[in-house]
Amino acid sequence: MAIRIGITGGIGSGKSVVSRLLELMGIPVYFTDNEAKRLMRDDARLRGDLTALLGSGVYQDGVLNKPMLASYIFGHPAHAQAVNAIVHPRVRDDFRCWAQRMSGHELVAMESAILLEAGFRDEVDVVVMVYASREVRIARAMRRDNSSRDSVEKRIDSQMDDWEKRVQADFVLVNDDETALLPQVLNLISSLSRNH
Repeated sequence: MAIRIGITGGIGSGKSVVSRLLELMGIPVYFTDNEAKRLMRDDARLRGDLTALLGSGVYQDGVLNKPMLASYIFGHPAHAQAVNAIVHPRVRDDFRCWAQRMSGHELVAMESAILLEAGFRDEVDVVVMVYASREVRIARAMRRDNSSRDSVEKRIDSQMDDWEKRVQADFVLVNDDETALLPQVLNLISSLSRNH
């Protein structure tokens, strides 16, 4: 059975960079954001549950109405919980099937900004937090998404606090544009492989 690595961190921390490095090293990575989008598009049960919650307008000509979904989610905290209660269990089940298919690998990874919040902690053997200071993350996200500082700060504030994530993490990788990231990733893989 493969060791399952959970990769998490706030917006702009560099989760995707770490995940891409793992992929380059032959470690399969399950990207929860991409897979959740795929499931909302293709999974009939999930589509039915979202339609029951939001009405038939949530899919227009078979395509997810993202503005309507976003408006609903950000309209009230309970709305996000209702959508997550539909989507997260389906993503969890999909990850389990995917991990089973990847069982020939020594290591596999799940990337998720909300790994801990979504209840995916029990799906992985170790949690790796990718850390960068708030200022570095804001600058990266503004550049990457062409967003205003205010909108990036709101997104950061809506996520679990970095300190809380650090406390729950088994490993912390520092991605602050000063500390070399690759040696940290190599050390992580080496450490996990030794303990396997």
